[in-house]
Amino acid sequence: MLDVVAKAVFSTLAASASLKRLASRYGMRHEGSFARRFVAGETVPEAIDAARVIERQGLTVTLDLLGESVGSTTAAAEATGAYVRLIDEIARAGVSRNISLKLTQLGLDIDRATTVDNLRRVLDLAGQADVFVRIDMENSPYIEQTLDTFETVWTLGYRNAGVVIQSCLKRSEGDVRRILALGARIRLVKGAYREPPSVAFQQKSEVDAAFRDLTRLLLTEGTYPAIATHDPDMIDAARRFAKERGVAPDKFEFQMLYGIRRDLQASLAADGYRMRVYVPFGTEWFPYFMRRLGERPANVAFVLRGILSESPKSPESP
Repeated sequence: MLDVVAKAVFSTLAASASLKRLASRYGMRHEGSFARRFVAGETVPEAIDAARVIERQGLTVTLDLLGESVGSTTAAAEATGAYVRLIDEIARAGVSRNISLKLTQLGLDIDRATTVDNLRRVLDLAGQADVFVRIDMENSPYIEQTLDTFETVWTLGYRNAGVVIQSCLKRSEGDVRRILALGARIRLVKGAYREPPSVAFQQKSEVDAAFRDLTRLLLTEGTYPAIATHDPDMIDAARRFAKERGVAPDKFEFQMLYGIRRDLQASLAADGYRMRVYVPFGTEWFPYFMRRLGERPANVAFVLRGILSESPKSPESP
């Protein structure tokens, strides 16, 4: 129940324009600022620096330029251009060639055809640079449009893209099977958005059960699935199932978010599993940060300790 309340509260805060303006002024002011635990910075060089630190630990990364729900074709074109430049910078820097984007950044709220055109522009350059593009899943009103758009570019021959499925949604097993039929790659997450009971499980036990079921489906029938969770129970269940079914560690990967459970990230890599860290950055970091806080009450305690300290320490997330 506490998780549901926290998610509701922080979803509301994420939508606050005044809080966003205030956070943008103070939240990234210095290296010890409260948001830096979960966000690498506001610029591409900062993100690449963070990626290099992570890669020196034997992990891989996905760079995630934060942003969503642009309101004009001009803004969508600007976001598309930002991703094109990011791909160029990644190729020059030599860090992991993997990025994540949201389709509402590329114009999904405006026009689907424009979104497809913008996505193809990103995928074309990404293909030339051998960069994989993960299309993130947003809240439930966008699911069908996101999957339709993904299927469109897949049908056009783009194979350097994958999509995200959220276990909290009641429809997700069908969506997983739909994407598996294409042979495309899926990233499985629990889901960070506040969703109504009509479309989403409200109890953590239900979300966890769905996550375990979908993990088993992906490990047996998927194409290099990504199991994205910080929950040790979900990770242990995935490891046990993979071992029982003879699924080799190089046939899938675990994924976690920047700044969360770094101890567990290192442990998985040491045990021979592929471990990828999502590195979010950009000026539109505030809504993302609020959703991260809403996912786990323990995150709130960490941030409060950081705000009350001039030089906050960086303990591992519990």
